[in-house]
Amino acid sequence: MFHRPLRDRPRADRFFLLYLAILLVVGLAVLVSASAPVGYNKFGDTYYFVKRQILYGLLPGLAVFLILARLNYRRAEKLAWPFYVFSLLFLAAVFIPELSASYGKNVRSWLSLGPFNFQPAELAKLGLIIVLAKFFSNPRRDPTDWRQGVVPALAVAAPAMLLVLLQPDIGTLAIIAGLVFGLLYLAGTPKIHLLIVGALGVAAFAVLVLVAPYRLERLTIFMHPELDPQGVGYHVNQAFLAVGSGGWWGMGYGHSRQKYLYLPEVHADSIFAVFAEEMGFVFSTALIILILLLAWRGLKIAKAAPDRFGGLLAGGVMIWFFWQSLVNIGAMVGLLPVTGVPLPLVSHGGSSMLMMLAGLGLVAGISCSQKRRE
Repeated sequence: MFHRPLRDRPRADRFFLLYLAILLVVGLAVLVSASAPVGYNKFGDTYYFVKRQILYGLLPGLAVFLILARLNYRRAEKLAWPFYVFSLLFLAAVFIPELSASYGKNVRSWLSLGPFNFQPAELAKLGLIIVLAKFFSNPRRDPTDWRQGVVPALAVAAPAMLLVLLQPDIGTLAIIAGLVFGLLYLAGTPKIHLLIVGALGVAAFAVLVLVAPYRLERLTIFMHPELDPQGVGYHVNQAFLAVGSGGWWGMGYGHSRQKYLYLPEVHADSIFAVFAEEMGFVFSTALIILILLLAWRGLKIAKAAPDRFGGLLAGGVMIWFFWQSLVNIGAMVGLLPVTGVPLPLVSHGGSSMLMMLAGLGLVAGISCSQKRRE
């Protein structure tokens, strides 16, 4: 009947919040520098992308984060299926010409919502994590049984993966595939089953590459970017030049040369290359360590979750955060092909920032539930 005093309410994991806050501040600082030339060139405003990031990503994202961190995360379990179905409908809406916004040749992955655009795939990622966490927390679902665990879980994920494939957005598809694989692992799927799923995924990727010549060309150039330095390999070569120019200590904050319309997408998926050029190997390593610390703290919260659903939910969100960070940074340093996925909490992108903060808000709420139990 009476409200609990604020000082007596359980608080989220302090280290988790600290690492998150530092990463958000660093992300904005990097975006201020990286996006200035392209913002001025296209819109006459050096802070254009920073303003949009704050207005459409950071502020609503923090509001959602705080709400979800205070709510009981078990409400997400009750709403798992409706939320996932809604995210699929939202994802399918990109194929309606009057609603879709295209940013590439024959690629439709955005919805035009008045003054801003939204990428429904970001919503679908979170929806898929929640519904698979609910799926595997059901005692009737045995993750060690191929028919009871793996096959139905893949069937649940199939609509989201198919809709993303039809856009087509192979980078986002790779993130979703990694999410599904990670949740299968967290749920206790036997290694032999994981190997089979992994082999099927590699085979499917090979088919996607073979049926689309431009994908095969990109893969070939990824392995040998020097073969087409002004064409398909341009992005990779410019990223290498930016990262390599940074040396140990960098050229200094704000002094990147590649951001002056040489390196594509400096405010989005190439932002780590600009950071490496300006801040050098030492601070780039520090940023990677910060990402690892946030992921580790989130996985620690998942391990200590009060129930199986909470553990799988927190673990799924942190796999999403870590895997997407790995794919983005790996592309900039030549370990993985360029896929166009943003660096979480750093790259410009309102829908990415909003949905990632929503997921992390759920993790913070789970850490509060642990303290309630204690």
